[in-house]
Amino acid sequence: MPLGTACSSSSCPVNLGEPWSADAARGMLRRAGCRAGLPGRIKPHAFRHTFTSAILDASGNDPFIAKEAGNWASVQTVDEVYGHPDQHSPEFIHALRTVWGEEE
Repeated sequence: MPLGTACSSSSCPVNLGEPWSADAARGMLRRAGCRAGLPGRIKPHAFRHTFTSAILDASGNDPFIAKEAGNWASVQTVDEVYGHPDQHSPEFIHALRTVWGEEE
């Protein structure tokens, strides 16, 4: 259909160039999840958390970079939500063993 041509909802199921509604995004994710055979519901907000975790991993856990990249309200918010130690780091393991009295 040429640009600028009016159409009914039955002839134009997608409004080209228009932002998606939240319901449209959820519906697309639901259908994609079903086609992929994924269990449960896929929620759009989960992508924000996945993205922020990936940014933190790539930046060496720098909350300032994650705040800017993820458009978070504050560094404090990023730190409160994602401020957890790397449980596989040697420093973390050493600190736990020291607290537990397993290392001298």
